[in-house]
Amino acid sequence: MYMKTHWKKKFVLIWIGQFMSLISSSAVNFAIIIWLSIEHASAEVLAYSAIAGMLPAAVIGPFAGVYIDRWDRKKTMMLADSFVALCTMVMSISFYMGHESLFLIYLMLGLRSVGSAFHMPAMQAAIPMIAPESELLRIAGVNQTIQSISSIAGPAFGALAISLMPIGNVLLLDIGGAVIAVGSLLFVHIPNPKIAEKAKASFAQVWNDLQGGFREIMHNKGLMWLFLFSTVVTFCVMPIAVLFPLLTLNHFHGGKWEMSIIEMMWGVGMLVGGGLIGLFKPSLGKVLLINCTYIVLGSSLAVSGYLPSGTFLIFAGLTVVGGVAAAVYNACFMTVLQEEVRPELMGRVFSLYFSIAIIPTVLGLLGTGWAADAIGVNYLFIILGSLIAWIGVLSFFSKPLRTLSNGQNTRGDVTSKRGVGV
Repeated sequence: MYMKTHWKKKFVLIWIGQFMSLISSSAVNFAIIIWLSIEHASAEVLAYSAIAGMLPAAVIGPFAGVYIDRWDRKKTMMLADSFVALCTMVMSISFYMGHESLFLIYLMLGLRSVGSAFHMPAMQAAIPMIAPESELLRIAGVNQTIQSISSIAGPAFGALAISLMPIGNVLLLDIGGAVIAVGSLLFVHIPNPKIAEKAKASFAQVWNDLQGGFREIMHNKGLMWLFLFSTVVTFCVMPIAVLFPLLTLNHFHGGKWEMSIIEMMWGVGMLVGGGLIGLFKPSLGKVLLINCTYIVLGSSLAVSGYLPSGTFLIFAGLTVVGGVAAAVYNACFMTVLQEEVRPELMGRVFSLYFSIAIIPTVLGLLGTGWAADAIGVNYLFIILGSLIAWIGVLSFFSKPLRTLSNGQNTRGDVTSKRGVGV
């Protein structure tokens, strides 16, 4: 059994650093969205920026997960944060020099996503090594709360910053947040799971490790179906997420502050959802909650597309509902993975999921600009939101998912599902 002493103090330090990093990143990301939306007013530009920010991480993610499971997870998080900050610095310098090149923006967003491919799985894989299993769902709720507060304050901060400063100055906020996040990790000890082989991995060993991650998923039928439904939902959600600013601008005739209000309302919803999960342990099964969130999220997005242009306040209210559903989904999904996957495989499984979910989404985003221009942004919300809701309905009919929801291990072997003797 891994010793998890003083885990609350460790999480306080981690959360302080992550909060500062998240709020600065949220402000900078939203400032970039505002700049791209106003300067170019193009669905294709927003779609390509989203692809640049996701595709590299999706491609290298599975291989990154293999190394995350072999490397020191704390050092991996610190180096990944530092690399992302360096990429942001390059973008800031380019704006200072007057080189406002879309190609450079896409390139730096792509390199930032490489850093994220290592940071996110390392962070999620480190959590079960610090905290008791009984607290994982509550911790996921607190993480969602922190992200939600960042989602509320970040857009307002970003809109204010880009109104007062040039975009090059705004980017410096992200660097400051990364410095604080890296500094907080210096004071935290994160244990690493023991693995059978610590030697430098050859290509053959990396490939074998990657196959081990696939087997961990495929041998657990409930987990396999959970991945499948989540991948399809992500395929539908990402184009909508990219087009939220254009729906506000073009359909509801808003501006900078209306865009920031919608982002803030999404954050309010996530704050409520994350707070509920963090304070109370739901009586319903986690997979059952995931299925319900698909229906709620999809319905809120579809109705948003049906709304007439003069109902911006209703749109904002529906965005809060969608944020609540997204927070509950994220907390439950991450907790299911942390409970079902063995610690020594967790890094590659998180990375595999990210790649499995994102690569098809990137292909879908290639047609997002065309579809938005051809049928209208609001109709895209209606179609994709309805599909998400129907996936939620269909997921109730999956027997392996119901078994997973009941807390039964469906990996098909006799080993402990966590493999750490807890």
